[in-house]
Amino acid sequence: MEPQQMDGEGKMENVGEVGFKKPPVHSRFRKGCSGNSKGRPKGTKNLRTDLTEVLQERITVSEGDRKVRMSKQRAVVKTLIAKTLKGDSRSATTLLNTIFRALGFADTAVDVEQPLDANEQELMAGIEARIQRKAESSTKPDVLPDNSGSQS
Repeated sequence: MEPQQMDGEGKMENVGEVGFKKPPVHSRFRKGCSGNSKGRPKGTKNLRTDLTEVLQERITVSEGDRKVRMSKQRAVVKTLIAKTLKGDSRSATTLLNTIFRALGFADTAVDVEQPLDANEQELMAGIEARIQRKAESSTKPDVLPDNSGSQS
């Protein structure tokens, strides 16, 4: 029979019981000892630190007929801008998203929810009236068709 012992709640439990969430006693963590005794080594870097360091490295880039030293980050930004100016839509999207994030315009939806001032309301009323007139004129035919069956 398994040896029994009182647990913290006053219930009897089997000390040697093995099963779901009950590993064998000899392989359990000892009290006061963590499962990761050495822990994360000092000086290890996370992704943000590594990325920042790599982007700050300086490289030599050819601009036209001369060579220029600049950071990798600056070279990436210049490449994005050059591709955008050539008409690459994917680069334009990436550049705009980067600009919005870097300058803090990431959440532009907040501006949309502000109430319209008097000038904006007047403009909206004019646009709505114009749309309404256009919708009414497109439903009315300009010339009624001749249903008499004879051509003149």
